[in-house]
Amino acid sequence: MTAGSSAAGVGAQTTWRAPILPSESGATDSALKSALHRRLLADPAAAAAGRGVLRDRLSSLMSEEAPLVGGARAARLLDELIVEVDGLGPLEALLADPDVSEIMVNGPGRSYVERCGRLELIALDLDAATITRLVERIVAPLGLRLDRMAPILDARLPDGSRLHAVLPPLAPDGPVVTIRRFLSRAVSLGEFGAGRSAPFLEEAVATGWNILVAGATNAGKTTLLNALSAAIDPDLRIVTIEETAELRLAQPHVVRLEARPPNAEGVGAASVRDLVRAALRMRPDRIVVGEVRGGEALDMLLALNTGHDGSLSTVHANGPADALSRIETLALLAGVGLPLPAIRAQVAAAIDAVVFLARREGGERRVESIAEVERTRRGELAARTLFGLVDGVLQPIESPLRPSRSPAHSMADAWASC
Repeated sequence: MTAGSSAAGVGAQTTWRAPILPSESGATDSALKSALHRRLLADPAAAAAGRGVLRDRLSSLMSEEAPLVGGARAARLLDELIVEVDGLGPLEALLADPDVSEIMVNGPGRSYVERCGRLELIALDLDAATITRLVERIVAPLGLRLDRMAPILDARLPDGSRLHAVLPPLAPDGPVVTIRRFLSRAVSLGEFGAGRSAPFLEEAVATGWNILVAGATNAGKTTLLNALSAAIDPDLRIVTIEETAELRLAQPHVVRLEARPPNAEGVGAASVRDLVRAALRMRPDRIVVGEVRGGEALDMLLALNTGHDGSLSTVHANGPADALSRIETLALLAGVGLPLPAIRAQVAAAIDAVVFLARREGGERRVESIAEVERTRRGELAARTLFGLVDGVLQPIESPLRPSRSPAHSMADAWASC
């Protein structure tokens, strides 16, 4: 009887393997896990079973593969293997950490997290094949693909986190994965440093102003949009439109729409622009577009100019004036041939205010200005500052000129309450 057959059981026909000796070496542990993983893949039924059956099968394979490994080390390796086979491997612990807001895997051996607003280098035992396998496991139930033919992917995890992945050859140093997490708790306007502007913003949303939230990447635009939406009447019907569903509105009557990329055959796509048009047929009281980044800007402006007051959206920009210029440019991308003056007229009529926020050093995200949209005598758009930073604190600057969109309320009264 060979060493292999005695480890596997009497009568079993197996190939002899040199036993893996107990060691605290990370390299040895990695080799053992890779060997067990390969053997498990040869048994699809066990790999697809529940975690209890999976653990028993892996324990049996470990007894055959490394009979001298036991105790705490064996239990740890089994735990790591189970989350790799049936979960997200080393990423699971990071996703369970409430202080981690972003996970950045920059290929094998180079990973970072953003924890409490600061970037930290972390050690993750992930090779290129494992990174790709974890992403494929995430996107398989969504009908998405990630391979050399489709090397860029956006997806949403079950908890609402957003995943973005890029594979070689576009990422020559190995697969790059970025997971942005979103807070499970509601964030108030006060936490964005809104201060005296908070009652004004709440009244503006409640009375039907159309508000555009602007800021750079990772400035907190979606989180601020959630905070603003809390002022919407819970009796209203709200339709949200997003490329990747991230908004978490507290109202009971919310219809969520999420765009979809084409499938492996190149069909079945549904763009944000398609969903904006569909939303107009759903009898919405309020429309919330998670982010405007293409030709859907024109469809949104047209919708806001046909009685859909009190709508919210976000856009990437470096300030209120830049946000208006960007909306103009995005509307031109719709390709319908409208002249720029006509588009500017639509923007001026549709958008009442721009709320600009920025991420400060140390990760703090703050509202830095609130501007009213106006049109100059020359027909250009301008952002008139209502609230701005004074000695680092958001303070009232000028009173609003635009009227309330609700006859029962006055923006002048809302301003006076500040």
